[in-house]
Amino acid sequence: MRFCVLASGSKGNTCYVETDDARVLIDAGLSCREITRRLEIVGIDADSIDALIITHEHQDHIRGVGPVARRFGLPVYANQGTLDKGLRTLGKLPEPVIIQTGQRIAINGLAVETFTKCHDAADPLGLVLSLNGTRIGLATDLGRQTNLVIDRLRGCQALILEFNYDPDMLDNGPYPLFLKRRIKGPDGHLSNQQAGDLLRAVYHRDLKYVVLAHMSETNNDPDKAFKEAMNALQSCGNGNTNISVSRPDKPGPMIEL
Repeated sequence: MRFCVLASGSKGNTCYVETDDARVLIDAGLSCREITRRLEIVGIDADSIDALIITHEHQDHIRGVGPVARRFGLPVYANQGTLDKGLRTLGKLPEPVIIQTGQRIAINGLAVETFTKCHDAADPLGLVLSLNGTRIGLATDLGRQTNLVIDRLRGCQALILEFNYDPDMLDNGPYPLFLKRRIKGPDGHLSNQQAGDLLRAVYHRDLKYVVLAHMSETNNDPDKAFKEAMNALQSCGNGNTNISVSRPDKPGPMIEL
């Protein structure tokens, strides 16, 4: 398995995962042109994509879903709540595939487990993508950890995990009070410290990669997030897990498991 975070942050989120037989996009929060360009940067032809999965209907995750799906004739996997709430942005999709939250689906042999998470969207999904025992967990856009989230993310060799904000930067930053409360709320986003706690809860010795994702450009600092993740891993006795920070402006590295 290989994966790459093409973009992550409040301006747009898109992730790419592949096996020998499957190539999948998770969310499409950038324009079709920009997603195509970023795929080219990491050596992927957009025409080779097999499917698109939507985690929830917020604009920074679905802005480009309709154009990408229509241009490349892709099936779009999403639950009914997400499709209903995102209808105006999504437009007419060539092949919508309605899934149930908690359902396990297969795309050309790639297993995709879905699970619910706490976020202020219609029916938001976390994901674990796996093949032959190798697992990649994706959990961004969640306001708190739950036993279900911990259970699903345990055993993953790679995690794409939200480190959204630093509490002091958010409290002292320019956002209006209602937005600060939304971000810090139980259905908002994870702070660096909360993400570190989740990382401690799901850590195991075979965790090879952690990608810090959905980082606020206004309310966080990559060094602060990296330090929190490193402290969490070190407190677990870790010495082998690689940490990388995703970017909003360019794709991250292609990571192979």
